[in-house]
Amino acid sequence: MILSTANLICIKRIYDVPQPSDGTRVLIDRLWPRGLPRKKAQIDEWMKDIAPSAELRQWFSHIPERYPVFSALYERELLEDPLHVELLMKLKKYQERNTLTLLYGAKNELQNHAQVLLRVLTRVCEVAPHVYEQTIQTVRSN
Repeated sequence: MILSTANLICIKRIYDVPQPSDGTRVLIDRLWPRGLPRKKAQIDEWMKDIAPSAELRQWFSHIPERYPVFSALYERELLEDPLHVELLMKLKKYQERNTLTLLYGAKNELQNHAQVLLRVLTRVCEVAPHVYEQTIQTVRSN
């Protein structure tokens, strides 16, 4: 868990039991988790477009040796792709109102896209809002 300017940002596996302390629960996987009924997930939003691109996800294939390169490439997607930037802002707004829990299905709890998203989102939430708004405008204009 990371403490940011307003509330906590947490990551946890979608298969873990939901807790009231989770706050806003957002599934960040592109594909629905195997074997999990939608009702049981208890999510507030399924933000599949914040996930890594299909090409990057398939290349990574959860091979630990590829994680450093995957992490760098996914971070670039998050910060340079206009849709990803827009969704980062949406997550930032959730975090400003409540604890935000990012949910993922990967078995490896240390080397997955949720860890990368958490790192990027934590930085975004620590930046003064007007500075980040300028960044978004710059990305959108390119």
